[in-house]
Amino acid sequence: MNATKLVRILASLGLALSAFAVQAQVVVVVGAKSPTGNMTADQVSALFLGKSNALPSGAAAALVDQPEASPVYEQFYSKVAGKTTAQVKAAWSRLTFSGKATPPNRLASSADVKKFVAGNPDAIGYIEKSAVDASVKVILSAD
Repeated sequence: MNATKLVRILASLGLALSAFAVQAQVVVVVGAKSPTGNMTADQVSALFLGKSNALPSGAAAALVDQPEASPVYEQFYSKVAGKTTAQVKAAWSRLTFSGKATPPNRLASSADVKKFVAGNPDAIGYIEKSAVDASVKVILSAD
């Protein structure tokens, strides 16, 4: 292999790895008119892992999740709850089997989550920061 070809391969590999490392910022959102204010990662994690079902106001939370295969899903649970996809799946399997909790409704995309949350004052979900608009408010940034 000549030096030029090796340099091209290494450059391509470097670009691929840097693109993989760049992830969209994920934010937790509620509807713009929701009375829910900022929440901590522990509060949000408790909701999305079935340890709590109420918003700080006392209202029952209408949780919306994204597809398991979504990078947003993986980043949300990793950053907010400190859990892998497998750990989240296992936790919900135990809770569902025991009848203690019902997993969040799963919607197909950030656009669907945003639309649902915007129309329901007790809904809470997560989306890419770039998808935020006036219909929702950010209550936690998962950096």
